[in-house]
Amino acid sequence: MTITVYSKPACVQCTATTRALDAKGIDYEVVDLTEDAAAMARVTDLGYRQAPVVIAGDDHWSGFRPDRIGALA
Repeated sequence: MTITVYSKPACVQCTATTRALDAKGIDYEVVDLTEDAAAMARVTDLGYRQAPVVIAGDDHWSGFRPDRIGALA
């Protein structure tokens, strides 16, 4: 399963999310929303207005969600 973390610079919840993924040994890709207009459009189309947005297969969520990250491990 491909996991993508849509992030922004200086985002505390984004950092917490990537650290939690690292701690669980989960591979992921980070996309900076401030540098990728298409990514920003995708996140907005999903209804999200806050970073991070995590897309894991068919599942997605916004914010730091250790419960959802734990379910990926």
